[in-house]
Amino acid sequence: MHQTRRPHANVATPDRPLRIGYVSPDLRDHPVASFFEPILQEHHRELFETYCYANVQSPDAVTSRLRQRAGHWRDIHGWDQEKVVELIRQDGIDILVDLAGHTTENGLMIFARKPAPVQVTWMGYPNTTGLTAMDYRLTDAISDSPGQTERWHSERLIRLPKTFSCYVAPAESPAVGSLPALANGYVTFGSLNNFRKLSEPTIALWARVLRVLPTARLLLKSQGLGQPQTASRLREQFVRAGVEAERLELLGAGLSKTQHMGLYNRIDLALDPFPYNGTTTTCDALWMGVPVVTLAGKTHVARVGLSLVSHFGFPQWAVATPDAYVAKCRELVSDLPGLARLRLGLREQMRLSPLCDAAQFIGHLETVFRDLWKQWCAQQGAGQPLPDGHPAKKY
Repeated sequence: MHQTRRPHANVATPDRPLRIGYVSPDLRDHPVASFFEPILQEHHRELFETYCYANVQSPDAVTSRLRQRAGHWRDIHGWDQEKVVELIRQDGIDILVDLAGHTTENGLMIFARKPAPVQVTWMGYPNTTGLTAMDYRLTDAISDSPGQTERWHSERLIRLPKTFSCYVAPAESPAVGSLPALANGYVTFGSLNNFRKLSEPTIALWARVLRVLPTARLLLKSQGLGQPQTASRLREQFVRAGVEAERLELLGAGLSKTQHMGLYNRIDLALDPFPYNGTTTTCDALWMGVPVVTLAGKTHVARVGLSLVSHFGFPQWAVATPDAYVAKCRELVSDLPGLARLRLGLREQMRLSPLCDAAQFIGHLETVFRDLWKQWCAQQGAGQPLPDGHPAKKY
């Protein structure tokens, strides 16, 4: 794609208002929107003019809400990529942000043509894009420990001061209910993560938890589990691991947002899958008063759970080994009155944590954007424009 890249006409003035472009197919009822909406809401518009390049196949109410909050909205669904590239150049975007990575309907071939001077990938995909044209990837120091994950990225990692994202809870969330185990007489573990995250080691470990607590049950909900063959296969895996099939409740799609969030009022303790942790599901659980036990790994995708519970204020819910995972689950459900009291205070703790502090987060994000822009301007002033994909090493 190098032959299709052209010099940028953006004025290299460090402190002028900047035009920030966000490219995504998921500006709709999608997990990305739960973290992107507060960004549009809180951006300081006098200094950062926002442009959304929405490749949304089926717009919905969330799309309409995001459109209202964006400075400029460009519906690019069905457009030729070269046409999108020219539009971005005409809009004079200074920093172009990818919110999809290698997920479905992504815009990476747009970024490969380098339509903006500074290009950043963030949030929608927990790994490198592999593009030399993508200058940076935004993360945090817990999800990507300094010095540990750089070698797996073509981008330069930029670690935000606290969490790498900011969560807004669904407006349809019901009130936090009482601990279900007190009425049921048994503990219910649960996970509403995408079925594809339930790796064989995850299933084996969750089966261990259920064997240690022989009256406990497990509630799982995912679109894939609505398929009888998939649900049957999963039950068989647990049965082979020594867990009776009747201790599992498997739910598919088809619930409203209120009903989906309400499922957490049936769960005493949430289990995080690995090595691909939950993100939105973990935040949803915490918002609904449900603690989350997570197993921390070495890469971003396996450390998001650690990042979330740490910034939430309960780093002890993240453990380093499978044995510690089982022990932590057993510890938390051994004191049901204490777990019930904890549950009733978690929503307010979530509301006050960095995970939901949109004003603080946007301050950090805008500072990073400004610093990246100043780097680019400094290189232009020195007569040394940044080679594509090789940003300056000062930050």
